[in-house]
Amino acid sequence: MKKILLGMFLIATLTGSLFAQSPGRKVWGLGVVLGEPTGLSVKYWTNYENAFVFDLGSSYFGSPRLGADYLWHFNAFNSDIANLYAGPGVALGFGEGHGFWDRTFRENTGTALGVRGVFGVDILPRRTPLEIFGEIGVLVGLTPDFGSGIDGAIGIRFYP
Repeated sequence: MKKILLGMFLIATLTGSLFAQSPGRKVWGLGVVLGEPTGLSVKYWTNYENAFVFDLGSSYFGSPRLGADYLWHFNAFNSDIANLYAGPGVALGFGEGHGFWDRTFRENTGTALGVRGVFGVDILPRRTPLEIFGEIGVLVGLTPDFGSGIDGAIGIRFYP
């Protein structure tokens, strides 16, 4: 079953890449992110330089974890394929976390709220509906206790 689904995904991706425009002309992208958090990622471009990113997944901060970031993209490489981005965000964790967050949640079961600063790189291959990205960020937990952690993730989004 996994091989059939993987094959269907590859065929759809390759077929779609023959007819699609670059993600920069699309508004919504949907994909997966691996790392912190691991789960689903949605990106909404407001213009060619700014975007909102929403993540839902599992994380050390709490499982499940909801996140939202506002990103500024800048052309540091003088390229139309690769761009850097940075921006602020928030994270909301539910349930039990790990590490620092595990100790906090054992004492205070519930939700945690944190702020996040993120820095990353986008790769937008030409004539494909894909965006490949990698990012690193600092997460500062505000409630139920104060603490910090490092986020790192890689992912891919598809622009239908």
